[in-house]
Amino acid sequence: MAQDVKTQLTALLQQALASVAPSATDTTIQLERPRDPSHGDFATNLAMQLAKALKKNPREIAQQLVNELPPSRLVTAAEVAGAGFINFRLDAGTKTDVVKAVLAENENFGRSTAGGWQKVQVEFVSANPTGPLHVGHGRGAAYGASLSSLLTFAGWDVTREYYVNDAGRQMDILGLSTWLRYLEQHDVVVPFPPNAYQGAYVREMAAQLKAAHGDKYVRAADAVLAGTPGLPEAGRADDEAKQQRELHLDALIARAKELLGADWDYVHQHALNEQLADCRDDLEQFGVEFDVWFSEKALYDTGLVARCVDLLEKKGHLYVQNGARWFRSTAFGDEKDRVVQRENGLYTYFASDIAYHLNKFERGFDKVINIWGADHHGYIPRVTGAIKALDLDSDKLQVALVQFAVLYRNGQKASMSTRSGEFVTLRELRGEVGNDACRFFYALRKSDQHLDFDLDLAKSQTNENPVYYIQYAHARICSVVNQWAGDIASLTDADLSLLSNPRELAIANQLGQFREVIETAARELAPHMIAFYLKDLAGEFHGWYNAERMLVDDEKLRDARVALAAAVRQVIRNGLAILGVSCPESM
Repeated sequence: MAQDVKTQLTALLQQALASVAPSATDTTIQLERPRDPSHGDFATNLAMQLAKALKKNPREIAQQLVNELPPSRLVTAAEVAGAGFINFRLDAGTKTDVVKAVLAENENFGRSTAGGWQKVQVEFVSANPTGPLHVGHGRGAAYGASLSSLLTFAGWDVTREYYVNDAGRQMDILGLSTWLRYLEQHDVVVPFPPNAYQGAYVREMAAQLKAAHGDKYVRAADAVLAGTPGLPEAGRADDEAKQQRELHLDALIARAKELLGADWDYVHQHALNEQLADCRDDLEQFGVEFDVWFSEKALYDTGLVARCVDLLEKKGHLYVQNGARWFRSTAFGDEKDRVVQRENGLYTYFASDIAYHLNKFERGFDKVINIWGADHHGYIPRVTGAIKALDLDSDKLQVALVQFAVLYRNGQKASMSTRSGEFVTLRELRGEVGNDACRFFYALRKSDQHLDFDLDLAKSQTNENPVYYIQYAHARICSVVNQWAGDIASLTDADLSLLSNPRELAIANQLGQFREVIETAARELAPHMIAFYLKDLAGEFHGWYNAERMLVDDEKLRDARVALAAAVRQVIRNGLAILGVSCPESM
């Protein structure tokens, strides 16, 4: 409805412009809602846009435009304000028309075709399957899921994708960690590396191996340690000690592969499968689902990584130094060149990332959105550069960064290290505050802004808790509608001209902004705008509910007010559905 109003106002301004400045009819007309409601319902800076070309004072041009505006039922007043703005005040009936639109369109109200059903891939979470998801991953999951729903609502054909890092050293470390704990459960004690994965989940996977296969994978401690460098003394944190620990870990991995032979693949795959299954289950319970789980290993198995690196070499973007192949990423704005193939012939993570992006483009997406942690900011230039080097359209790639969420418990930050095992899992957080609070609080800040997760607020049943505040508005309306006990379908015939007090018109005006908010939020990849909109709408409703009786004796007025309340309820439902938050009917 609001978009129709903007279209009509634009048409009125275009007619006025044709009279005032015929040579400038191709000027783009911008209409915005003033932040201060006293300034009207819409405003335009068209006169200021024309001032330089017409060599006139903007206020003079604005007055001429107002004088030439055709008469319209839509507008009750058009006023010149400030340096040359034109403020429009809408007719009350124009504002309340939106109520019938909401009740007619129901769950489709606010949907847009702005995306033109273009294909967009949203890749998010993509956490290494080396341990349970923590609260930092939860923010990326909530943002990605909400953004995907928002883009779908705005008319995009969305594919939700999780990139499974099932190849490389981190998975080897997980496999080794599981095997060493398995040996420990058979009283074969090998000093557990401090830089391996320490969590209880590793012991659980080891116990599963023991229960299923007994001592099949047991090897003597002396055999495991043979030829491996010793660990530096505990407590040393210098660079040399760190390097020694990593060398010790790599030697243990190599020794495990040698001793287990083909059985290593089973132990390795067991750890991967268990962690991936846990990740899927956690995300599904969080209301986050994916259309595609893409395997990094598949990039190697299909030869795409090798093909991609060879393609870069053919295009002249690689050089060899110290036996390794380097990508000239500095030629594309990166701070330094990057290795894609080491001197031992192994490809780097960056090489597989380039291949993955080539695969995305080959699948024919019109837009590719990567949701990365903020610590990956420096990764953007090298990936963008690789896309350009492959002669692909880098403008199709958009990267949204997500700052880590910091959870405070009793005033203390919780560690989130997946190697130390001392982290707060997403599952634990959901169990404490519930899915709704998790999803909404994660969406309440712009993704690249720092987030402190206030547990006390998330669990409180007060107006200060935004998700409770919005859900309570929905529950209140359900109570009103139930008491009214009429046929909702009949409300499309309600006499909305009876909605005349300022609170009612303010609510109608707020409803009229929903589609605009959807389109703007989708364009800016900003689902937090939906959260703020719903909070404001709930505030307008609570204020009206506390000031006026809904179920008055006058039947026509009663029906008009119930219609407005029902429209608010529907928009709350539509908005919370995008954010993955439920709408309880009673609280």
